Amino acid sequence: MVLIPLALFVTAEVGLRLAGYGYPTGFFRPLTIDRRDYLVQNDQFGYRFFPPDLARTPATLRLAPNKPAATYRIFIFGESAALGDPEPAYGAGRYLEVLLRARYPQAHFEVINTAMTAINSHALLPIARDCAGLHGDLWIIYAGNNEMVGPFGAATVFGMKAPPVRWVRLNLALQATRLGQLATAAGRRLHATGKAPAVWGGMSMFTGNELLAEDPRREVVYRNFDCNLRDMLRTGLESGAQVLLCTMPVNEADCPPFASGVSPRLGPTASNQVMQALAAGKALAAAGDHGGAVKAYQSVETLTPACADLAYATATSLAQLHQWSAARSYYQKAVDWDELPFRADSRINEIIRNAAKTQANSAVTLLESETPLTGGQTNVVPGNEVFYEHVHLNFNGNYRLARAWAEEVARTLPTQLKQGGGQGWAEQPACEQSLALTPFDRAEVQAEVIRRFQLAPLSHLANQGEELKRYQAQLAQAQAATHEISAEQIQTYYREALAAAPADNYLLEHYATCLQDQQQWPAAAEQWQKYRAAYPQDHTAYYQLGRIAIRQQDLVTARSQLQQAVAIHPSFSPGWFELGNAAAAAGDYQGSLAEFDQALKYDPGYAAAWFAKGLALAMLGNKNEAMLHYRQAVKYDPGHWQAHYQLGGLLGQQGKMQEAADESAAAVRLHPEFPTAHLNLGLACVQLGRYREAEEEFKTTLQLEPGNAKAADYLAQTQALIRQHPEPASPAPFTGE
Repeated sequence: MVLIPLALFVTAEVGLRLAGYGYPTGFFRPLTIDRRDYLVQNDQFGYRFFPPDLARTPATLRLAPNKPAATYRIFIFGESAALGDPEPAYGAGRYLEVLLRARYPQAHFEVINTAMTAINSHALLPIARDCAGLHGDLWIIYAGNNEMVGPFGAATVFGMKAPPVRWVRLNLALQATRLGQLATAAGRRLHATGKAPAVWGGMSMFTGNELLAEDPRREVVYRNFDCNLRDMLRTGLESGAQVLLCTMPVNEADCPPFASGVSPRLGPTASNQVMQALAAGKALAAAGDHGGAVKAYQSVETLTPACADLAYATATSLAQLHQWSAARSYYQKAVDWDELPFRADSRINEIIRNAAKTQANSAVTLLESETPLTGGQTNVVPGNEVFYEHVHLNFNGNYRLARAWAEEVARTLPTQLKQGGGQGWAEQPACEQSLALTPFDRAEVQAEVIRRFQLAPLSHLANQGEELKRYQAQLAQAQAATHEISAEQIQTYYREALAAAPADNYLLEHYATCLQDQQQWPAAAEQWQKYRAAYPQDHTAYYQLGRIAIRQQDLVTARSQLQQAVAIHPSFSPGWFELGNAAAAAGDYQGSLAEFDQALKYDPGYAAAWFAKGLALAMLGNKNEAMLHYRQAVKYDPGHWQAHYQLGGLLGQQGKMQEAADESAAAVRLHPEFPTAHLNLGLACVQLGRYREAEEEFKTTLQLEPGNAKAADYLAQTQALIRQHPEPASPAPFTGE
């Protein structure tokens, strides 16, 4: 009864492995680089926790299995906030590296950031166990934001919601086998409901997935987090590491609740009372009467003890009245009762504190992370001075948190590594110079934050308009600073930073990208080759080398590099997109269609791929299909001026003049410096009898392109029409350019 099933299991398991089915489940995988053995990230680690199309990957890293002599090794565990999202190159772990290097130049530090986007403690515990044998001196645990929304959370979109921790661990153990992976894949196909997202959509995926404050599944999540966290601490201590356990600060002051309502147990009368009091209080607050607003809000508190909007509004008015203690209490309630729980709440932090207390007199230290972020001031509630949005720290916040981490390193650092060290810590500007944080990088980060605030659920926040204006002003400031620095200065920053850390993957990547932006193709390729040599497991260098080769018309090299990129990362849509571009550049439009289809398979909202496929279809004579693809491009990216331009041309050829004019006008509005868009708009206006408008468009075309003979001819004909014909006439058929 035991041996026969066991034999069948082993036979099937061995057969699946020999057939190449499945994936490795460890966080690391071995790789020999330049004849030396390393551990690098396993990009398939997330497959046990997410459907494969949604799986997140670790950051690029490498480390020697055996720690080098005289090295202090630090592991960071956490989610996107610990990683440094939206730009990990400037996360707290990165500031920590340069702080330590500046103060203790004679010592060698390794900061290994194992944090990943969207994971939670169910994934962190296996990561911690994989790190236990790697001789870490200090473990930093900065985690807790994703317990509700991450895998197996109560508000997750990735599968079963809030199962008991024992079920989760059994599930993960089974998936460590190839048979378990096969069964899981079959189960996902069998039980597919169509509700799960097909592609990664960030926080937008959770819209409509609210979780009531009183939902009993929250308690399951708290118990699971407590169990996982205590096991992580035990694992860290048994490995011989010191552990720095951090409470999780969140943006309370400047991030209203993502979703809020009243208890479903309330009847319609009580619900109306709450909504009326909330509206009345907001009106009083807008008029400056915050005392009256607080009275209005508190008059209905007993009716609905868990309304996040009511708590946040109360906190805001109390803060205006400088009643800081009460304000902090209500800000915390707003976080606790948020029905889209993307932030660590008070229970999560309570569990973190209690876990540290149980390890009293051990090697576990508790860091109240809010203290360094607020400077210890009791009248300051964490807000946008240290956060980008709800949980992700900005440059200031990451530096302050890193300083607190560095203090813990200084406390635990062996005496021999302290010898010759300085007394103070590098200031933030000096750290940012070591990280080669340029105005261009600041502008890119600000632009990414703006993009996120334009997407749900950040776009639904009550103060979204105000936050957008603030970030747009910061972006304008960063962009202005880019004009005050030369390309040579930018390169100097990178070269100096790389001199101190020649194998730093972020510096290599950003320097290569900088050279690409300056269109210094050979120099950029040289840097990407250095990156590829140091981190051959990462698809990024192959992808960028392929893009550079396309621009240099070396299509053979381009295809070789891009094929390697998608072999490493099969769901990497930009790699497939560039493969399509390479095929199109070689005149193989039919072949390019298959590559663009792969890009769209993994990212159906990839506007550039829709547009590029439309161009290929047009070159093959399939103009109607091309139009459909251009329409998809503008659906997913209304600012895609090329798609509007091509649509205008094809619509004009079909005689749909009003639509042609509308699309050409959109292209002109989005890219007013493109002369042919003005020419096409002028042609459409002629056909519609709008001669004066046509005349202006032809004039603009000639201003932008003085030698355009067609524009000069059309302008002369149009001016003749203006003089001679009050009714529409056609001097030339619309062909589009």
